[in-house]
Amino acid sequence: MESGGGVADKEFLSDMTPEMAVDIFRHTLLTTFWLSLPILSIGFVVGIVVSLLQVLTSIQDTSFGAAPRLAAFLFGLLLLLPWMIGRLISYTTVLFGDFSRYAR
Repeated sequence: MESGGGVADKEFLSDMTPEMAVDIFRHTLLTTFWLSLPILSIGFVVGIVVSLLQVLTSIQDTSFGAAPRLAAFLFGLLLLLPWMIGRLISYTTVLFGDFSRYAR
């Protein structure tokens, strides 16, 4: 690496094709999707339940709607964090383990 962040040898990533870059990007987006899906599902379900309760009870207080959603997100994050970290570690291990395919 040169100072300023430039690559000293231009052939460092010469074996990487656009298809490889797209494949890495696709796997990154899919991993992000699968990591965020459980948290977003929890928020969606709690949001629907809270909205139904607000409609049925005619309570229109904003804190009544926001507090349960935030609590559900926090609880879901604490519950799912070990699984999420495990998935991120495995993805990073696979990515770096296969890095020799892209660099000489």
